[in-house]
Amino acid sequence: MAALTMQPGAEIDGFTIGERLHRGGMAVLWSVTHPGITVPLLMKVPLVAEGEDPAAIVSFEMEQMILPRLSGPHVPACFGTGDFERQAYVVMERIPGQTLYKRIDDLPMSYEEARGIAGKIASALTSLHRQNVIHHDIKPSSIMFRERGEAVLIDFGLSHHQHLPDLLQEEFRLPFGTAPYMAPERLLGVRDDPRSDLFSLGVLLYFFTTGVRPFGESETLRGMRRRLWRDPVPPRKLRTDYPPWLQEIVLRCLEIDPAARYPTAAQLAFDLGHPEQVKLTARSKRLARDSLGTVWRRRFNLGAGPPQPKSDVAAQLAASPIVVAALDIADGSEQLNEAIRVTAEQVLSTSPSARLACVNVLKLNRLAIDRTLDEQGQNKHIDRMVALQHWARPFRLAEDRLTVHVLEAVDPAAAILEFAAVNLVDHIIIGARQNSMMRALLGSVSAKIASEAPCTVTVVRPSRLASQPDAGPSDDAAVPPGMF
Repeated sequence: MAALTMQPGAEIDGFTIGERLHRGGMAVLWSVTHPGITVPLLMKVPLVAEGEDPAAIVSFEMEQMILPRLSGPHVPACFGTGDFERQAYVVMERIPGQTLYKRIDDLPMSYEEARGIAGKIASALTSLHRQNVIHHDIKPSSIMFRERGEAVLIDFGLSHHQHLPDLLQEEFRLPFGTAPYMAPERLLGVRDDPRSDLFSLGVLLYFFTTGVRPFGESETLRGMRRRLWRDPVPPRKLRTDYPPWLQEIVLRCLEIDPAARYPTAAQLAFDLGHPEQVKLTARSKRLARDSLGTVWRRRFNLGAGPPQPKSDVAAQLAASPIVVAALDIADGSEQLNEAIRVTAEQVLSTSPSARLACVNVLKLNRLAIDRTLDEQGQNKHIDRMVALQHWARPFRLAEDRLTVHVLEAVDPAAAILEFAAVNLVDHIIIGARQNSMMRALLGSVSAKIASEAPCTVTVVRPSRLASQPDAGPSDDAAVPPGMF
């Protein structure tokens, strides 16, 4: 029936078939139009003829279930689906341009370009995981980019949705996916861990910066199983100029144990966005693979641990937020910053994998020339970084869970809002003073952030018993330029 229906000029549920754009191993892509839809459209139709792989049908069913439930700029919009009884199809937004696969002939690419691309993909995965979906087929041909620059993930036939039946796992025992990019736990039947996507992104980043895939091109199940105990050759072995911070990121993504990888795509995106603050460990210096003794211990202890409980994607993301503490380090702000510390401690105590970013804004003059040194001749930027590190010291966080940032801006609130949006922040903790005439007249930094932030905001105040009317500046909006 599909062969009779799918031809140029035919109409299905109001969609008019145009030209055939591509025939793949599991589906055919057609251009279509609809009188009520102005954006370019693409119709994906599964191959269901005699002799076709039954996994293609199941995969298509998964995409039909998942794609309509997704939203945001990082996925193509879905405009309709058809069932198998009449004609199975999915109509989606047609993203202009080509996939990332076209860049393979240009490899290896520059470290900076690869960092930017991987950061955009990590942001897209953050959005996807927050919608309870794990992609499970991250590779160059499943990634496109909008004209505005956002990464778009396509092809959700192998994906897992936390709240929908996983037909691939229910009906098949072998893992489906693209072998060079498949995470080790997938070979053990694990499909509900979002960190599997981070492994695949690590493979892609390794490949794009070295020109070599970390596990080769093996398509055999036996060859793939080796990654359950064998680590890849460190990138610095292949390229002597490989940046230590980039090797730290790549090898952390490629850890065999998911618990040793980044806990979330958002935290990976954060490191990619701030390479100068990546905390270097022994990974960054490695020039050789693990010893044979380590490899053999992994191999013979495989499966010796207790069974792992089913993952809860939402719970895992909730336990690993990126938290911003927005601090004022001007004189008289000690009580307010102590109140922020108490609140931050409460948040971190309930989130064992949370990341804390301490932020201060060096407020610039609108008209006057700004000075980089204070009255004592000290660099203001460095002084504030040291002050932030001192403030955070009582938390005793591991180095990879803490960063400090001094932003320079005319508008402190706008700078913090931009930082939160770019870095996929989950929670902002900011202080507000008790009394302020300037805040009443002009509006405060904390009020603007609370009303416009793309995430949770907690506004804290110092205890009224501890505060005094003449304790210092009345509000962050009233302090002189250079103070936040």
